[in-house]
Amino acid sequence: MSGRERLAPRSVLVIAHTGREQALQAVVSVVSALASAGVDVVVGEDQAQALAAAMHYAEVTGEFRHVPVDEVGAPSPEVLHGVDLVLVLGGDGTILRAAEIVRGTPAPLLGVNLGHVGFLAESELDGLADTVERLLAGDYDVEERMTIDVVVLDAGREVARTWALNEVAVEKASRQRMLEIILEVDGRPLTRFGCDGIVTATPTGSTAYAFSAGGPVVWPEVEAMLVVPLSAHALFARPLLVGTSSVVAVETVPGLGGPGVLWADGRRSVDLPERARVEVRRGEVPVRLARLSATGFTERLVQRFRLPVNGWRGPGAGS
Repeated sequence: MSGRERLAPRSVLVIAHTGREQALQAVVSVVSALASAGVDVVVGEDQAQALAAAMHYAEVTGEFRHVPVDEVGAPSPEVLHGVDLVLVLGGDGTILRAAEIVRGTPAPLLGVNLGHVGFLAESELDGLADTVERLLAGDYDVEERMTIDVVVLDAGREVARTWALNEVAVEKASRQRMLEIILEVDGRPLTRFGCDGIVTATPTGSTAYAFSAGGPVVWPEVEAMLVVPLSAHALFARPLLVGTSSVVAVETVPGLGGPGVLWADGRRSVDLPERARVEVRRGEVPVRLARLSATGFTERLVQRFRLPVNGWRGPGAGS
């Protein structure tokens, strides 16, 4: 789902990994440009001191206000609901942290890639000035990306609940012993095997951990969840694609294999009990991503993975 935003943001939350010099210089540039245009620029107090010092050193002017943050660097909900857009400078890890912070608020998230592949980012560092100009003009689309909700049960009792934009992974916690699991789809057992783990991913996450594990690339508009076993000792251990109305469950087999751990987006972890049951379903709350261009996902794949397309003639071309 997407829509064109016509109003320039009046308040922008800037999130970056200011411990990196490249990111800090980029934030200085962004804050100066936004503040000069009359935008209310908000940063977390964990970044304010480094930013103020860098702006002074660079002899750049621009007012910003800093707000208190919690242990994960998140401003209060009251601050977030007053923000029109969140601008993130960093790699996919920084963008996932920002998604964790703004999920459930109206503010869309726009990422500027300072990492490597950067599939969640919308623009690159060398296009930063154009990105800011487009934002100030209100020239961007907003997409809603599907998430997944996760519940961990122990003998029918809920012990943890979390969510993910990319994926949730149930993995072995001990290097020496594999994990023994039973995979269930829609309330029926499908198969059992020993493995290093199993990943359930969204289409957005199909280019992340699931891709590294041999899963397919799924276009973002496809309504599906991926299930990808990790180093499974089984004949039937191929990646699966299930509908978003399905519920995927993973049960650990007690007495066999080692302990397990659950990871959501590689950021939040839960130590699994011996008789763990992990249920994964489509999330109720999406993440809103701001997009600057109509670049299709195919072109994004080519750009991010540097795929060879030389010699392509295109539809309607002569032989």
